Amino acid sequence: MNMASLFPRRIEPRIAEAMLDTPVVLLAGPRQAGKTTLVRQIAEQQGLRYLTMDDGLTLLSAREDPVGMVRSLDRAVLDEIQRAPELLLAIKKSVDEDRRPGRFLLTGSANLMALPTVADSLAGRMETLSLLPLAQSEIETHAANWIDSAFAGRILKVDQPALGNDLVERVLRGGYPEAIARPSARRRIAWARQYIDAIIQRDVREVAGIEKLDQLPRFLRALAQTAGQMCNYTQLGGQVGLDGKTAARYVGVFEQMYLLKRIDVWARNRLNRVVKTSKLQFIDSGLLVALLDVNLEEVQQDRTRFGNVLETFVFGELLKHTTTADGDYRLMYYRDADKFEVDVVLENAAGQLVGVEVKAAASVREGDLRGLKKLASLAGSQFKMGVLLYDGTETMPLGDGIWAAPLSSLWGT
Repeated sequence: MNMASLFPRRIEPRIAEAMLDTPVVLLAGPRQAGKTTLVRQIAEQQGLRYLTMDDGLTLLSAREDPVGMVRSLDRAVLDEIQRAPELLLAIKKSVDEDRRPGRFLLTGSANLMALPTVADSLAGRMETLSLLPLAQSEIETHAANWIDSAFAGRILKVDQPALGNDLVERVLRGGYPEAIARPSARRRIAWARQYIDAIIQRDVREVAGIEKLDQLPRFLRALAQTAGQMCNYTQLGGQVGLDGKTAARYVGVFEQMYLLKRIDVWARNRLNRVVKTSKLQFIDSGLLVALLDVNLEEVQQDRTRFGNVLETFVFGELLKHTTTADGDYRLMYYRDADKFEVDVVLENAAGQLVGVEVKAAASVREGDLRGLKKLASLAGSQFKMGVLLYDGTETMPLGDGIWAAPLSSLWGT
C-alpha cells in the first residue's frame, strides 16, 4: 500500500491550476516525498503519458536523443527530470513551437533551478511548485494554512492538542510517507539512514559531480549537530577535514537535494548590529533525528537536544505551509549582537512580519518573549503578530500583538 496516496496533498489544486495556463509545470522536492504518486494520479486523470527517468531505457533515450523523445510526446509527465537535464532544451524548443498550456508536467528531486542553463531556457514558460514531505495538517486532513491565517490576525484552533509524548513522537517521526508507514521508531530510523545513504551515493554523484563521497556522511552528521544554529563553514569543515570553501559548496549540494536550507537574517534597514550569518535548518525532523541518534527515552529523561529538533520540526511545518499558501512568504530568522533572537520570521510580499518563537516546555515565562518584543519594536507598524509556540493547551494574548499558542495549532483548523 502506498502511504503517499492515502493523504490528500494540498499542492494538487495548485498543479491543476498551473496546468491550465502554463506550458510546463515542474513539481520539485526531495525524493520519496510523494511526487511520483501524485503525478501518476494526475497523468491518469488528464490522460498524460507517464515516463520516468528512473527507467534505464527511457533515460538512455532521453540522453541520446532528447529532441526525438520530446517530439514523440504530445502531453506528458516526465518524472525525475534531473537525471536527464538534456531534455529541458528539447522541451523549450517544443514549447516554443506549441504554447498550449499543460503540455509537460515534470518532477525533479534535485533543485534544477540551481543549474543556470535551466533557469534561462525555461524562463516565462515554466512554473515551479514544491512538494515537501507530508505536513502534519495533511496527515490530519486539515486544509487551513497557518501562515495565511496568522497574517490575517488569526491563530488556528486546536480541538485536541498533541502534548508531551504525543508531540515528541510526531517530531521524531517527521513527514516522509515511507517513514510514517513504519510501525516502530527503530524501523523508521533504519529507513531514514538508508534514504540518506542513497541520496549521497546516487544523487550527489549524479547532480553535483562530487567524486570523493567518503567525507559527505560525516560532514552531514556534523551539520546535524549545528541544526538551527549559525553556520561557520570553516569551523564545520575543520571537524571533518574540509576547507571552508569546500564545506560551503557541500552545504549547497545538500540544499540542492532538499535535505537542508540556509535561512537569512531579517534586518529592517541593514542595521549594523544585526548578525549577518545565515542559519542552517534541516527540512525534515525525522531525518535530523536519525543523524543525531535522538530517541523517545532520551527526550523523556533529558530535553536538551530536543529543543533543536523541535525548532527544525516547526521550521519544516512552516516551510510546507509556504508552498501551499495563498500569499507569498519568505522564512528568515532574527538575531542581533545583544543576543536577542527569534527562531522564525515570516515576511509577506508587503514586508509585514509574523515572528515565531518555539519552546519545548509547557509553561511560558516573561523571558521567553524578549526576542519577539524586540522584533515588534524594530518592525513597528509592519509587525502583524508574534507567536510563541509551546507544549501547552491554551491560546493566550500576552500584549503587544504577541500570543502564546499550542504547537499543535500548526495543524489546527
